[in-house]
Amino acid sequence: MFYEENTENAFFLYYLLMWEKYREFSSRYPRLLLDEERRLIARAQAGRKNSRDELVFRHIGFVMWRLRKKIFPLHLARHGDDMLAASIPVLYQKIQTYDLDYRDRRNKPKPIRFASYIWKRIDGFAVDYIKKENSDRHPGEFINRKSWRRTARNRLLCGESLCVL
Repeated sequence: MFYEENTENAFFLYYLLMWEKYREFSSRYPRLLLDEERRLIARAQAGRKNSRDELVFRHIGFVMWRLRKKIFPLHLARHGDDMLAASIPVLYQKIQTYDLDYRDRRNKPKPIRFASYIWKRIDGFAVDYIKKENSDRHPGEFINRKSWRRTARNRLLCGESLCVL
C-alpha cells in the first residue's frame, strides 16, 4: 500500500482534505481595506444581517489560521471541524462588542482591524474547547497516536471522511 510505511503523508493529506472546503469558501471573501471593514462593522452593529454575515465570512480564513497555529495537530484532526463551527458564534458576539470609537491613551482615534480585535478571543476559545474535551475523558484514557494514524491512513485509502475520528 502507498501509505503503509509512511503515515506522515497520510497525516498531511488529512489536513489538505479537512480544510479544503473551508479554504475554497473563505477565498471567495478576500480581506477588506480598514475603512471598508469599519463601514461593514457599523452596518452590522446597526442590525443589517447581511453585513454581519459577510464580516463573519471574511474572517473564517483567519479563524482557520489561528486554530492551526494554536492547536496541536492531533487535537485539530479530531476536533477541527467542530471547533471551527463553534467559533462562528464567537465572531458574531465580537462584532457587537467592537468599539468603532476606540481611542489610545492619548485620546487619539485608533482604528484597529477586526482580526486584531478577535485573535486573542479565538485563541482562548480554542484552548478552552480542548480543555473541555480533555476533561470529558476518563483520567486513564489516552490517545494512541499509532492507532489514530493507522485509522486515518485506512480511511484516506478507502476514500472516507476523517472528520469523524
